[in-house]
Amino acid sequence: MSEFQLLATAASGLEAIVGKEVKRLGYIPQVENGKVLFKGDKLAIARANLWLRTADRVKIVVGEFKATTFDELFEKTKALPWEDFLPLDAVFPVSGKSVKSTLFSVPDCQAITKKAIVSRLQAKYRRSGRLLETGALFKIEVALLKDKVTITIDTSGEGLHKRGYRTTQGDAPLKETMAAALVLLTSWHPDRPFYDPVCGSGTIPIEAALIGQNIAPGFNRSFACEKWDWMPEKIFKKAREEAESLANYDQPLDILGADIDHKMVERAKQNASEAGLGDLISFKQMQVSDFTTDKEYGVVVANPPYGERLEDEASIRELYREMGEVYAKLPTWSIYVITSYEAFEEVYGKKATKKRKLYNGYLRTDLYQYWGPRKPRVKE
Repeated sequence: MSEFQLLATAASGLEAIVGKEVKRLGYIPQVENGKVLFKGDKLAIARANLWLRTADRVKIVVGEFKATTFDELFEKTKALPWEDFLPLDAVFPVSGKSVKSTLFSVPDCQAITKKAIVSRLQAKYRRSGRLLETGALFKIEVALLKDKVTITIDTSGEGLHKRGYRTTQGDAPLKETMAAALVLLTSWHPDRPFYDPVCGSGTIPIEAALIGQNIAPGFNRSFACEKWDWMPEKIFKKAREEAESLANYDQPLDILGADIDHKMVERAKQNASEAGLGDLISFKQMQVSDFTTDKEYGVVVANPPYGERLEDEASIRELYREMGEVYAKLPTWSIYVITSYEAFEEVYGKKATKKRKLYNGYLRTDLYQYWGPRKPRVKE
């Protein structure tokens, strides 16, 4: 098969960013709720897995159809060209979900989908007995939405947020994909200062550095599809060579991460070192109120505690008030804060230029954006 229908899954609110990433790779994105569809070849699968910073997974769409009975689900699943994707010894667990559909029993949909695939492979490979399933892993999902069935195969394996650099994390870690999205949603450019005042284990500064030097986030990890017999080794070799040639390791960066907890600062340093960025990012134990700078046109990105527990509210309000006071003294800087605390603007002391709804996991949050002035262009 020379061209595939591909699907990049995304957290709610990040679909448009994933769409821009797909377009930047040279493919035509179709943005929908929770996903971005695009067509591409085997190299597109490799590139998407290596480069998509804000997507959760890259999947192959095997087929889409309408089904309101289990017979329909079985026959239409069996009619799909499974032999083009799955070798005789493939391991293919089937997961599922069903939303607003006649076929609402997910376990039954999974079982029938599995049975249909087995039946198809037995016929195509001329095997009457049980399939052994001792080979490479092909994770299949059957998803029903308003009676429309979409069946996919996951090419990524572990989620794309698993970059491979995070050796330690805090109690409420921010996913790498969300951290990258927060950076991409700002006005930051690598020639400007970047500051995270509550950096925790360092995820936001590390993602900023990867973006600043145009390093493919998946460069140092492997993907499920690399073990598939129809995915030539030369495909990922070519994609990684491309990524290496596009990286700008000479780009100087001014990135600072700070945290009040010295243990978190040490964790952040370890993670940055694991990512190969230890010399590019500065980490410092510091309170929010201690930050001062003469630098201009910088960007602050903060993912502070949200105050989910009532007993934490007083300290959270004090933290947000301090942020407002400190960043009011940075008139040329742009400030971005993500939180689920609804009274943030009131406590911070200033109404945001713009708010954007995002989901941090299952938690609804807002990204409060305070835009500074545009940096003047240097005259030649």
